[in-house]
Amino acid sequence: MMINCVVYEEGRKLADISVADISDWVQRPGCFVWVALRDPTDDELTQMQHEFGLHPLAVEDARTGHQRPKIEEYGETVFVVLHLLKPDTEEPEVGELAVFAGANFVLSVRSRSPQHFLGVRQRCEREPELLRHGAGFVLYALMDVVVDRYFPLIDAFETELEEIEERIFTPGAARGNVERLYALKRRTTVLRHAVSPLLEVLGKLHGGRVPAVCVGAQEYFRDVDDHLARIQGTIDAIRDTIGTAIQVNLSMVAIEESETTKRLAAWAAIFAVSTALAGIWGMNFEHMPELKWAFGYPLALSVIFTAGVVLYWRFRKAGWL
Repeated sequence: MMINCVVYEEGRKLADISVADISDWVQRPGCFVWVALRDPTDDELTQMQHEFGLHPLAVEDARTGHQRPKIEEYGETVFVVLHLLKPDTEEPEVGELAVFAGANFVLSVRSRSPQHFLGVRQRCEREPELLRHGAGFVLYALMDVVVDRYFPLIDAFETELEEIEERIFTPGAARGNVERLYALKRRTTVLRHAVSPLLEVLGKLHGGRVPAVCVGAQEYFRDVDDHLARIQGTIDAIRDTIGTAIQVNLSMVAIEESETTKRLAAWAAIFAVSTALAGIWGMNFEHMPELKWAFGYPLALSVIFTAGVVLYWRFRKAGWL
């Protein structure tokens, strides 16, 4: 649906306009139109394509969604796809923001995400000297707010990782820790898929030959690039720490299993000696030493008990029991 459709001139808002008036305003020198759509229908996108002269391939990408973050040029229009991640969920929900930026228009298409960008429009309108840059500054403002919303995810990942690290050496917690670490690794992978492709291509907006719509705003896109680089570095550090923590937890599982195995082996040795002695004296031969001795039975029990106590003491001293 249509969120808003506003025309600006020299960095200041002129009016809210209808879709039917877009074609008149985009032809007016010094003006640009900013349209925001949320989960648009095919007819709405087709109408925007006609009003702004959008490339069919870019429109198809915005229509179908599920695109990899990217920046593409279609003539004088820049097409940008960003991933929108909701931070307060167990598994980050992935939405998309597709932005078309031309010399005299900006069209943002938000899909499968409840996040809004009203604050971006208000911010731009409070800074008319920057909004004079036109569609290029609006494109920067939209990209900047999307990237800034990745930082709370990073903070949440680091906090959860610290909580897991505090439980690493808690007896019996290794299995649960490994499960949480793998779940955390999946969430960092989702964020990495949103950041890495964008970081690879963002340089074309601030270095070398930049699109005409971005001329004059290169330093702002460079700032977004810096934020992405910081996020990417933090993601790599978190993933490395997760890998180390998983190895430590697996080692703790092996150590716990080894301790259990040693205890079982110690008790098995104690009962094996007792069983061996009882087996020797339990053989039904007629001619056996001490077979008819009155103190044979108490002596046999004493030897078995003494052997068990000695073995128990030795295993206890060795740390097996």
